[in-house]
Amino acid sequence: MAFVLEDNGAKVGFTILVAFGFLGVFGPYLAPFHPIEDTLRQGGSTMRLQSPGGKALLGTTSYGKDILSQFLVGARPTLIVGLFGGVGAGVLGFLVGLTSGYSGGRVDEFLMRLTDLTFALPFLPMALVILSFVTPNIWLITAVLAVFLWKMPARVIRSEVMTVKERTFVKSARARGAGHMRTMFLHVAPNVLGIGFLYTAYAVGWSIVAGASLAFLGFGDPTTTSWGRMLEQVFRSGSIRTAWWWVLPPALGIGAVTTSVFLVGRAFEELVNPDLQTEQE
Repeated sequence: MAFVLEDNGAKVGFTILVAFGFLGVFGPYLAPFHPIEDTLRQGGSTMRLQSPGGKALLGTTSYGKDILSQFLVGARPTLIVGLFGGVGAGVLGFLVGLTSGYSGGRVDEFLMRLTDLTFALPFLPMALVILSFVTPNIWLITAVLAVFLWKMPARVIRSEVMTVKERTFVKSARARGAGHMRTMFLHVAPNVLGIGFLYTAYAVGWSIVAGASLAFLGFGDPTTTSWGRMLEQVFRSGSIRTAWWWVLPPALGIGAVTTSVFLVGRAFEELVNPDLQTEQE
């Protein structure tokens, strides 16, 4: 973690990510009201579209729901989709890239044509088609994100593996009788783990944005409150241009977290790619 301490942007990004992780774990317990069941009232009437202040620190929705509570509770689904979708995409891309780059030949040809096909398929239309035939839930959405976002890590890892496998220590391991699986996972894989972690971190940011986009289009988990679903609800209510207190918390939350991921990832990229440090100097 030393690279975080040496980069001011990474420090800010890491702090925001820690706060996001805290909200993802403890947010539902910190919420002053239930985000769906509780309706705020004042003087016997429902507090509809109330600006921040008093009983509702971040205001209320058009249905009288507390926006602060929705924001706190919504951090957990956003975290789950981003973390597990990104890690799933990173792991899948790492394994595909590692196998393709090391094996070469027909295996490489098949896996790269599969990767090309994934690049050719537009994410949002295909995801909407898939989610149209089933009831969306948070784990299904996470799986869809992982299936569509592994392509970039796979490409990058493959190119790194093709360089590493030609190094002397890999050829020496093969000459000493090491099998292909042992060589691939014990000698080649550790030398590309850094770039694998980097693109996994980027995949987390992509997953958060993609998950929020699906929720905004009405294909999120209908049983949970997420930041993307908050934006969908304010849009459907027709108040997206006027109820700024309803729009800003989820929008700023998504923007801050994804920016933080890339700030930390950029600092880590300088660590695993010394050429970037040389260029900056």
